[in-house]
Amino acid sequence: MATTAKDLSYERPEDSWLSRLFDNKAFLIIVCMIPAVGLLGVFLSYPLGLGIWLAFTDTRIGQTGAFIGLENYQWLWNDPIFWMSVGNTLLYTIVATIGKFALGLWLALLLNNHLPFKSLLRAIILIPWIVPTVLSAIAFWWIYDPQFSIISYVLVDKLGILDTYINFLGEPWNARWSLIAANIWRGIPFVAICLLAGLQTISPSLYEAAMLDGASPWQRFVHVTFPMLMPILAVVLTFSVIFTFTDFQLVYAITRGGPVNSTHLMATLAFQRGIPGGMLGEGAAIAVAMIPFLVGATIFSYFALARRKWQQGGADD
Repeated sequence: MATTAKDLSYERPEDSWLSRLFDNKAFLIIVCMIPAVGLLGVFLSYPLGLGIWLAFTDTRIGQTGAFIGLENYQWLWNDPIFWMSVGNTLLYTIVATIGKFALGLWLALLLNNHLPFKSLLRAIILIPWIVPTVLSAIAFWWIYDPQFSIISYVLVDKLGILDTYINFLGEPWNARWSLIAANIWRGIPFVAICLLAGLQTISPSLYEAAMLDGASPWQRFVHVTFPMLMPILAVVLTFSVIFTFTDFQLVYAITRGGPVNSTHLMATLAFQRGIPGGMLGEGAAIAVAMIPFLVGATIFSYFALARRKWQQGGADD
């Protein structure tokens, strides 16, 4: 008996609604994003939202508090310690960021050359970044000790430049500059390694072409190295500003805001008012006041990264 083509034909069963649903690209994207969105919602959005709500209440530890509007900010507006912390935070962030970038870029350029034991040097440079903050603070306590400071010992007893030991942490401006120096020491490795990674991506042919055109080392840096590093500079600068502006551990571990509140940053003052002081609403208000500065740093990074058409030979918008 002859077999017809109709008999050999195979009819595919109709897909179920579940199969069609999982074949939908938009549905798969949403399913894959749910865990990440859930984690961000629990550990980021909820604490942020709660902090913003507390900033407009008079909540204290052990008390629920009530909504009071802008009273916390009106109080902070007339609080000299708060404005001192704002000035300290801006000074701390600006000076430390400039110092970290100047020394970090110099170190990255140095490590980008052919040096003996270059891999070992790169590993050693990371030590200040990976050492726990508390251990760094203990080291700086010894370095800044008014009686046993190694810096004062060298300047007074060995070189004879000064007559008396320096009171690093007992005077307001000495304490501020001491904290800035400690932050720079800890932040240089992060900047140097990130910029070194960016330097490794620059094609040597660009330098060869510049040398053939008679460009000096400074001209090669200005017209080749610096423009090619701009994208990673924007990212590293943004993270450095955010890390420095919100620094809490190093400052609190070394000075706890002293002497006489002169080294408080906004982060340390928010903690002092909110937790030891028990005024959660006021502490939250100080913390929320930091948000505009952080948003500004993020916006700067966005626009800096958006100007990248020149890398493909085009003009910036």
